[in-house]
Amino acid sequence: MTARVLDGRAVAKQIYEEVTAAVSERVSRGSSRPRLATVLVGEDPASAKYVELKQRNAHSVGIESEDHRLPSNTTTDELLSLVEQMNRDENVSAILIQQPTPKQIDMRQIVFALDPVKDVDGFHPLNAGLVALGLPGGVEPCTPAGIIELLLRSGIAIEGANAVVVGRSNLVGKPTALLLLKRHATVTLCHTRTKDLASHTLTADILVAAAGRAHLVGKEMVKAGAVVVDVSTNWVDGRQVGDLGAGVETVAGWLTPNPGGVGPMTRAMLIRNTFEAEVHRKG
Repeated sequence: MTARVLDGRAVAKQIYEEVTAAVSERVSRGSSRPRLATVLVGEDPASAKYVELKQRNAHSVGIESEDHRLPSNTTTDELLSLVEQMNRDENVSAILIQQPTPKQIDMRQIVFALDPVKDVDGFHPLNAGLVALGLPGGVEPCTPAGIIELLLRSGIAIEGANAVVVGRSNLVGKPTALLLLKRHATVTLCHTRTKDLASHTLTADILVAAAGRAHLVGKEMVKAGAVVVDVSTNWVDGRQVGDLGAGVETVAGWLTPNPGGVGPMTRAMLIRNTFEAEVHRKG
């Protein structure tokens, strides 16, 4: 068996086309054009590349953007001041603080200070709470939302499936489990300290590997025909790898490439969240 590809790039392209049409229709009737504000603290090359990609993605669908670059010695108070300024700016639809930030930045304070409607990443406690409770109005985090969208648009049945998420981070693991529950999967949440991890992963119709540990999930831990989503970005000998070991593609029924699976979906959902934030704010 060779797994079929869950093609994040192809599905992301569909989403960009939909947002492009929605932005065009919105502007044609005289409504406001969405605007994404990005903030990068420091000069990390990888972070700078991600910000530039997100800016290009925004421009490609007709969303305006502004980019704030702050020195690596920026204080929490200085970043808070910028956040408060962007919160007040009626031209800004959505705010993205690129992470990781330098160690002196208290991201808890920054996230709490964001206008929840402009919180494009869905990190604010109000958004996290609404998502956890399954209530409308919360901004869904981009990577978990992208995983769900990729599954649905690939024709994967979530309702009634046994889903196992490996990884319990607040950014990916926990919200992914919640979004799978919302769509009526039976969900098991595991992590790197789970005893006998394979006994759980082997039950999974849908397996999401998001622990951030290279080669954690080997092919012997995957149920034949399972849908496997490899989320993590790990670097081994200068090469990007996920959490999966060699040979998983010979057991799984569906598999995300890494890179090229979840990453493009994360950026696509960021762009869709930006558009929806403007609709939420101004109708």
